Formats: sequence, structure tokens, C-alpha cells
Amino acid sequence: MNLGPFSAVSKSSLAFGLLSASIVILLTTAFVRLPGAHAGPPGASSTQPPTYLPSISDMMIGTIQPRHERIWRAEQAGDWDFVAYELGNLRGAFGRLGRAHPMEQNTPLPDMIASVTKQPFEDLKVAIDRRDGAEFGKAYDELSEACNSCHQALNHGTVVIGRPAGAAQSDLIFGKAGR
Repeated sequence: MNLGPFSAVSKSSLAFGLLSASIVILLTTAFVRLPGAHAGPPGASSTQPPTYLPSISDMMIGTIQPRHERIWRAEQAGDWDFVAYELGNLRGAFGRLGRAHPMEQNTPLPDMIASVTKQPFEDLKVAIDRRDGAEFGKAYDELSEACNSCHQALNHGTVVIGRPAGAAQSDLIFGKAGR
């Protein structure tokens, strides 16, 4: 057999290389065709990365509830700048929740969120701008009650939100920014 430019390569080395390449191709093809080998629903395009959509509960526990609590803790520490910052973050988190879950139990969630949080958010903003602790406490309680009304309406009345009690478990240090 004349191997032309490959004459320096032994026949056994060439055969081993071709066999190895064939096995890799076969295994790759078999894996790609296995059911469940791709992330995502059946029939989904393999060019699309899998998406993760946090549940409403995940978003509440991981994003909204911590911001709600930090608003309270920061006000108690007198860090009004951080209170204002977290109020903006809380509004944004509720907006993302509504966009991620536009319907819940046949209810337009963005509309429900807006209807119950609009006034408490406005009242909190006024209290923060005035740096009025009493006004803030009233508005904070109104926001907590707004949260609870949604929980009731969506059959999650066991989840009750209020003022944080006890020592904070956070690593945030209030009132130290820029020092």
C-alpha cells in the first residue's frame, strides 16, 4: 500500500488514529441524539440556552422580602440614603416579578401589585424625603398590609409580613457609606 506523504506513519498508527476518531464521532452523535441529552423542553432549539424562571416564591424570598426588611432596618439605624436606595430596589423587584409572572391564578399580577403598592410606595417616599420616622412607620405598616392582602387574595394567607423583630442577621453596616 502506498501512503504517499504518510509513508513515515506506520499502518497500525494510522489505523488506530482512524479508529479513535470514528469512535469519538459515533459517541458524540449517539449522545446528541439521546432523549434528555439537551436542556430544555422537547423540540426546543439546541441553539437556545436553557432559561431559568424563578418562581414567585423564589423571587419573594430571595429578592423582595430581604429588601422589605432592609428598608426597615436602615430606617431604624437612621440611614435614610440607604432606605431610599432600597425602596427603589424594592419597586424594581416588584416590577420584575410582574414581568416574570404576568398571570397568577387568572389574575394579572402586575396590575395586582401596582394596585396595592402604589400608595404605600408613595407614602414611603414622602416619609423618606422628610426623614420622618413616625410617617415612615405608618407607611411601612401600610406596605406590609398591602403585601398581606395579596397573599390572602392568592390563597397564601399563611405568609404574613410585618415589622422585623429581633436582631438583624445581615452583614450590612448602615450609616457608614463614604467614610
